[in-house]
Amino acid sequence: MAIDVTPFRVREGETVKLKHRPTRVAPAYDSEPEYDALLASHVAELDKLQQRFYAADSHAVLLIFQAMDAAGKDGAIRHVMSGINPQGCQVFSYKHPSPQELQHDFLWRCTRDLPERGRIGIFNRSYYEEVLIVRVHPEILHAEGVAGAPRDLKQRWHQRYRSINNLERHLHGNGTRIVKFFLHLSKDEQRERFLARIEEPRKNWKFSIADIQERAFWDDYMTAYQDCMSETSTDHAPWYVVPADDKRNARLIVSQVIVDTLKGLKSRYPKTDAARREELETIRLALSKE
Repeated sequence: MAIDVTPFRVREGETVKLKHRPTRVAPAYDSEPEYDALLASHVAELDKLQQRFYAADSHAVLLIFQAMDAAGKDGAIRHVMSGINPQGCQVFSYKHPSPQELQHDFLWRCTRDLPERGRIGIFNRSYYEEVLIVRVHPEILHAEGVAGAPRDLKQRWHQRYRSINNLERHLHGNGTRIVKFFLHLSKDEQRERFLARIEEPRKNWKFSIADIQERAFWDDYMTAYQDCMSETSTDHAPWYVVPADDKRNARLIVSQVIVDTLKGLKSRYPKTDAARREELETIRLALSKE
């Protein structure tokens, strides 16, 4: 059963108001076994599509995941991409920039990791951190030390939105298809997941005092996210606001979007022309004589 993902897509020019976007919707499954079956069917479909996509070697796909802490980015990536051949998929996670990275423009460290044709690249956080956490904590800008940058912070963010849009337009024009996911978690659900991380020893490593400190800036982050998506969701690089209070349903929505994206490329295995057929027959003959 295909899931209609259009309600979650941010239309180009739309003004996003996250308080009007649900963090939970009616699930696409009725039971855990049905969820398992649906996800397995998506994973199997992704496997077939990815094989053709890799063989065609004509496009790249970049998947960007952004969210508040505990929204389920890691789990979504792990479960949805579980059937993908690792040879055709690359995952990169970005944390606080290193001294070397601070010596470059804000897009540099991510553009180094862009996927080549035939591959799916996954950014677990991305250059969007530069208009999210940096906006919530503008003191980070001082460490970047950009000469000639606008003093007015509002102007600075719009300048960065423009840079991001220009980059994504350039990538699209050169064969990279970009899809961006915001896993939309409620503050109450984050609280419950934080408590679960404390109660379950095997999840203790996922939790730190910094997570609670950032939770205090929740409203600032919601403003930063909705402004960012309003400015950077385009027809060629759309944002999807995925209700994330139900992890299983979020994974099904994400996997459906990726399936739809790969199907839209209409990738085909390369055709065997006469010259290639002749080469293969020569190889066959040599092997048969061994």
